[in-house]
Amino acid sequence: MTLTSDEKWNAVVQCDSSYDRLFFYGVKTTGIFCRPSCKSKEPRRNNVQFFDAIEQAYAYGLRPCKRCRPDLTDFNPSLDLIERAKYTFDTYYDDRYKLAAEIKGLGISHNYLIHLFRKQFNITPVEYTNRLRVEKAAQMIKDSDATILSIALMCGFGSLSTFYELFKKQIGFTPKEYRKQGICVMISNDNKCQ
Repeated sequence: MTLTSDEKWNAVVQCDSSYDRLFFYGVKTTGIFCRPSCKSKEPRRNNVQFFDAIEQAYAYGLRPCKRCRPDLTDFNPSLDLIERAKYTFDTYYDDRYKLAAEIKGLGISHNYLIHLFRKQFNITPVEYTNRLRVEKAAQMIKDSDATILSIALMCGFGSLSTFYELFKKQIGFTPKEYRKQGICVMISNDNKCQ
């Protein structure tokens, strides 16, 4: 299928992903080349050069765009963003301030993050973070003698009532009942709890 320059230009203007891998376009003034679907600022028509193969763009002396990554066979910026967000939640779930700062550093809106996260994991970021916090709290309740309040705070909960509500919803017991269950299991050689 041979495309005219006008067809290619229209694909660039419309950021049409159906033309990706059919051709690339380079911008002489910036020294980069892109996929037709690139969301970068629309270049001036007279600064654009079209290429049928990536090798031609390299031979012309252009470098790949960091936004649309035409040099990669599979590039899904939304998936990359979600993986970075998930890593951030996994790392900073217990520190609300650091978590907020790191998520802000991703450079996307709160609503868009919720949309992408729900689409990928069928759960909102808040639900995911709370799940991590409750799992960590359950482990700490089993493995330490720290108070329930201390555990709630160490796991990133802002209030004890929220902690109790989410813990019971996810685990099926209150934190106190869960701790007692763990003690009963450990000392129940004769099926008695002390």
